Amino acid sequence: MYAQHTDEVLADLLRKDDVMALETLFTRYYRQLCQFCNIYTRDYPAAEELVADIFIRIWDSRKNREIGKPKEYLFVAAKHSSLNYLQKLKAVPGPAEQLDDDAMFPQDNHTPFHILAGRESYREIFSVIDKLPARQREVLLMSRIENIEKSRIADLLGITVRTVETLLYQSVKQLRQQLRDPQDQRSGG
Repeated sequence: MYAQHTDEVLADLLRKDDVMALETLFTRYYRQLCQFCNIYTRDYPAAEELVADIFIRIWDSRKNREIGKPKEYLFVAAKHSSLNYLQKLKAVPGPAEQLDDDAMFPQDNHTPFHILAGRESYREIFSVIDKLPARQREVLLMSRIENIEKSRIADLLGITVRTVETLLYQSVKQLRQQLRDPQDQRSGG
């Protein structure tokens, strides 16, 4: 009965305390959102909890929140929830027995100089990635960092595989241009 409604109509009904509108959005996006969160968390049960929390927050704040584009809102909320979850995980120290020998006894390539040089390169790369347009950045991270197949990215983002390939090409091209050695840029490349 509500399945034919657009997301925007469902968002309007939600503000009017229509629980069926929430259930329809939940049914429509739950699986996709769980898969999307799982890209970041790599923990499907945690992803399911995060998505459930998003829908609970939407219901709890339905009167105070105007959601213009529900699908976009849900995926942005899923991304932020996933990143917050990962940040909280990093803050919790693990048991000492989980440390491996490399962590306990660093090799020569783990000298402070190598670690700092690696961090600087990493920061430089990610600062350039952060400057990419949002969709290019998202596709690049999913493909190159999370190693997700192009067809899977297309399904998760609701775009064609060809669009994924185009976005990847554009983002890699921009990265190469911006990470090129400054001397190469002055001499024309």
